[in-house]
Amino acid sequence: MEERILRIITLGIISWTTAFHLFRKFLPKRSFEFCNRLVSTVHATLAFTLASLSVEDWTCPVCPLASRPSPSQMQALAVSLSYLIYDLICCQFDKRVTIDNTIHHLVSIVGIGAGLAYGKCGSELIAALCITEISSPFLHLRELLKELGYRDTDLNLAADILFAVVFSFARMVFGPYLAWVTLTADNRLVIKAMAVGLQLVSAYWFFKIARMMNYKLTKRVKSKNLVNTEKL
Repeated sequence: MEERILRIITLGIISWTTAFHLFRKFLPKRSFEFCNRLVSTVHATLAFTLASLSVEDWTCPVCPLASRPSPSQMQALAVSLSYLIYDLICCQFDKRVTIDNTIHHLVSIVGIGAGLAYGKCGSELIAALCITEISSPFLHLRELLKELGYRDTDLNLAADILFAVVFSFARMVFGPYLAWVTLTADNRLVIKAMAVGLQLVSAYWFFKIARMMNYKLTKRVKSKNLVNTEKL
């Protein structure tokens, strides 16, 4: 891995950690998770922007396959790798540590790290970054709204629906295609394994999200029916 990339990763870890502590300092009444989600939202926005700007050909975003990452792609990947390392460590200090989220972080860290170390799979990794991060701001928004007092409101439900739609479309439509082209291209075995792992985690989360939305929408319909009945 290039020394320049290692410096970006190191500086990134320090920067994300500093940002988290600043949020904690200026928002003392907010929870640990709230401040971490603010950092995550900043990263998701930055990562998607950098990844989008580094796509070489929007007529074929995953082309050329199994190629060496361009300098801008390496920078985008290094920034996200630094965040994933920060977030993996940070989440261990939170009250809610989930196995699926930890696995997702480890798979992503190994996948991006392997791509940077081997100098391969640039286009595929950038596409994966776009796919995984496009729904992240909506994920964090729905949780931030809950802590701000908007739990079980129409606004929170709208955020839930928006997140579910964007996540499902990105991860379950484009995700399988990206996993397939990564598997069939001339990539290292570890990169192919991480592509499969990421898609499996995405599928697991998709079913969890589908169950959540079914529950919330059913609950909302029953609540409205009850209100209408009481009015009668």
